[in-house]
This record gives sequence, C-alpha cells and structure tokens, in this order.
Amino acid sequence: MAVYTHLGAEQLGELIAHYGVGELISAKGIAEGVSNSNWLIETDGVPGSRTRKLGQSERFILTMYERRIELDDLPYFLGLLDHLAASDCPVPRTIHDRDGASFRIVDGKAVALIEFMPGISPTRPSSQQARALGSVLAKLHRASQDFKLTRKTTMGPADVLGIFENCGEDRLAAIDPDLAEMLEASRMLAALDTSGLPRSNIHADLFPDNVLMLGYRVAGLIDFYFACTDIMVYDLAVTHAAWCFDQTGRYIDPQRSKALIEGYQSVRELTAEERDLLPQVAQAASLRFAASRAEDWLSTPEDALVTRKNPMEFVRRYHTYAEAGAAAFAFAD
Repeated sequence: MAVYTHLGAEQLGELIAHYGVGELISAKGIAEGVSNSNWLIETDGVPGSRTRKLGQSERFILTMYERRIELDDLPYFLGLLDHLAASDCPVPRTIHDRDGASFRIVDGKAVALIEFMPGISPTRPSSQQARALGSVLAKLHRASQDFKLTRKTTMGPADVLGIFENCGEDRLAAIDPDLAEMLEASRMLAALDTSGLPRSNIHADLFPDNVLMLGYRVAGLIDFYFACTDIMVYDLAVTHAAWCFDQTGRYIDPQRSKALIEGYQSVRELTAEERDLLPQVAQAASLRFAASRAEDWLSTPEDALVTRKNPMEFVRRYHTYAEAGAAAFAFAD
C-alpha cells in the first residue's frame, strides 16, 4: 500500500479540521502511487451546505509528499490545478485551508487536500476514449498558456541523456543489448532543436492510470507532478506513446492513433513544424520512460517485493516511431 507515513485518526481529524470541509468520517489508505502517501478522506460535508442538509458525505484525496517532489514546486503544481479547474478543465481543485494555504506541513512533510474526482482509469482504451482525451488535452494546453507560474522540466532530452550516462553502457547492456544502444540515440535527440515550437504548461505524464473516464467522457486528469512549462507537442507525444500501442510496445493501434490526433486537432491545430518534428519528439518521449525504467530496474534489488517495469517496452516504441515516421500518427488528409 502506498502509505509510507502513518497518521493516526486523531492526527488526521485535527488536520482535516483546518480545512472547513466538515468532520472526518473515515480515512482509507490508497494502494496506488509509488512516491507519496495517499488517503481517501470522507467528511460529513461543509456545515450549512446542501450535502450537510441531505446527510451526504463528501470525499477528498489527502496526499503527503514523501519524495521526488520539491517543496518549492508545490505552489506551481497546486496552483496549476486551480487555474485549470477555473478554466473548466476536468482536473481536481486544491482545497485551501482556513488561512488560504494550498498545503500544510505535518511532521516536516507537505500535505495537500485535493478534490475527489469520480471515474475509472481504462486498461484498454477505446478509440472513442482516445478522441475524447485528445480534445481535453488540447483544451488543457490552451487554458494553461496564461498560467503565471512556470516550471522547468526535469525529464527533458538532456536529463534523459544524463540518466542513461549515469546507468552506464555496460549495465544497460546487462538488461538488454538494445538498451545500451539507446545511449547514442539519446545523444542525438538531446541535440534536437525544438525552440521554435509552441509552448504551454503541460501534464507530461498522461498515462491511462492518470485519466479517469466515465464511459467515453474524460471525468478527470490527475497526478500533475511531472507538469512543467514545455512544448505542447511533447505532451501529445507522451500521450500517444501511452495510449496507442499494444502491451508489447511494438504495434500502434491505427484507430486509436487517428482518434487521439483528430480529437486534439479539433480544439488546437498542430503547426506544420510540430507535425514535422512529432516523430522525433515521440522518440524522445519514448526514451524518457526507457531511461527512468532502466534506472529503477538497476536500483531495485532483485528480491524486492515490487514488480520492476520493463524499459524495453519503450525502446520498442522508440524503434516504431523511428521506422514509421509521420505515418505513426495517422494524420487526416
């Protein structure tokens, strides 16, 4: 279970009392997540609200930031949620405490209370779901362009190259010889000039488990902790790599690919330069996840009670993008 720090009932009740969302009814640890402690919080509702009158409870997500999150980045992450929610994007609002703060410090660690979003993450996304996500992603990009805060990416091509170099060619080859060859590919992509591409604040990690669906409708986008200010087409490339391949990472589903791109362009048309560079940007996105998985693979003991994610699934995506070029994205004529 992804709860690394224990908070007792009394401590949780005292914490929730600072938010003015009613009295704590229950708190359940959430198994999902690998970096932070998370609880599903249920309260009896805001005093005087409609839910309180009807005797209905309200639910929230409480997150304690354990690692991989810099405290200085929290105003960006949480502020971006509020900005997008105010722009009618399907993202959870940050619940501010009675003093207006978006997060509090408990036992030296930051905690934030976030609106609960209903929905289910798809395990086998359909074309209709991919189309809906494409349009929501483009809406997010438009809405976040005027967000005042910025954050530099920590997983750009140069960062990815650094991860591969720190892993070392020999250790990469011990995982798979083809993985070691990605070191040179990463060097080439780190030199790719994308400075002329349109930028915004992007999610940068929009895998299916970070998307909540109600049927074919996107009900919520969650886990913005890789969000940054970067080129918009990179976000589309990450999403394409996460949504449009089979489980092996070898084959693109052409219907899902076409639907995702068409959904995106129904809201925001890609520029000619974005189209031209999308295959290479997608290769860079693939190597990002190959690198992070390789790093985790090498740092996780073989007897650890966790399932290591295979970096080769994204090496295969890299090869598919390199070989298919623009055809990988099934652009409509």
